Amino acid sequence: MSEQAAGLELRCDDAARKAVLHLCGNWIQGAEVPSFPELRAQLNAAAPQELSLDSTELGQWDSLLMALLLQCHNYCREHDIELLNDDLPENARRLLRIATSVPPQRREPRARTRWWQGGHPLAVLRNLRDDLRLSLAFFGDVCLALWALLRGRANTRFTDFRHFCYQAGPDAFAIISLTSILVGMILGYLGAVQLQQFGAGIYVADLVVIGLLREMGVLMTAIVMAGRTGAAYAAQLGTMQASEEIDAVRTMGVSPIEFLVTPRILALVVMMPLLTIYANLLGILGGGIVAGGMGISPLQYISQASAAISLPHIGVGLLKSVVFAILIAIAGCRSGIQSGRDSAGVGQAATEAVVTALVYLIVADAAVNILFQHLGV
Repeated sequence: MSEQAAGLELRCDDAARKAVLHLCGNWIQGAEVPSFPELRAQLNAAAPQELSLDSTELGQWDSLLMALLLQCHNYCREHDIELLNDDLPENARRLLRIATSVPPQRREPRARTRWWQGGHPLAVLRNLRDDLRLSLAFFGDVCLALWALLRGRANTRFTDFRHFCYQAGPDAFAIISLTSILVGMILGYLGAVQLQQFGAGIYVADLVVIGLLREMGVLMTAIVMAGRTGAAYAAQLGTMQASEEIDAVRTMGVSPIEFLVTPRILALVVMMPLLTIYANLLGILGGGIVAGGMGISPLQYISQASAAISLPHIGVGLLKSVVFAILIAIAGCRSGIQSGRDSAGVGQAATEAVVTALVYLIVADAAVNILFQHLGV
């Protein structure tokens, strides 16, 4: 018996729709054993309603036999076949009972409808309401994580914060430089063309400075960061969600909000005001280039621009930059953590992060402007 090769034989009773699977030989590591696909083909052909296991000629066995039995059990469950294993060894029955006591977890791909995919206005508003509710819940979790960080009880690493600061700051200098100079030139050109009709071309410096400091500098920087950093946050966290790294973090008892989201939000909050100041300076330079081409000397432009710069204008822009940074980071991180667990889900998360962040930016910008208008700032 100990030298007998592993084998199996399926004997079918077509009239009674029953089958008996005879197991024989030694099912141990290193031995050549029959494969389950061959047995599955025989079962598909016979289509029994009841399958009995016969182990009277079974020799030594280990996990190889249990792997086959588990596959048989799963096949019978999927095809509504009654499996009778009373003839198995006691240890094999116990192991099979333990292995099948909990059904396998099946993750269905989430087809969560994005708020802009509603089809008609009422559906869009309903989806937008649900999205705002989820965003507020996520914002509450972020606030709790920041409070834990202030008390020194958060699982937030400074090395991650430093890495994300570099990712959101110096790595973005090139694109911020290009967009800021071009926006400054556009403002300068539009202002000069209109103001020269009234003989007030010198005031193009005021238009460029005030427009950049209060509105265009911070808004264009935020839009660039939403498409660059916000989408990157969503893709990073979405990939971690797909590879079950976030589940592993939770299993270790660590909050994903504290460990993954908090350093990203803090990094963007720190870097956005600096990038806004940098964008304003380059935008003013771009406006000066256009003004110089329209007969305004550099000294006149610098003198008029210096007179237009004031602390309220700078403060409004910096306050907006902090608000925008929080909104961009929350939109990107929330989309990533709540993304699907496949490549399509990661792509949808990146798209959702950008679209949601842009909507947040427009709404927040309008709200802040209305607020400061009523305050007289």
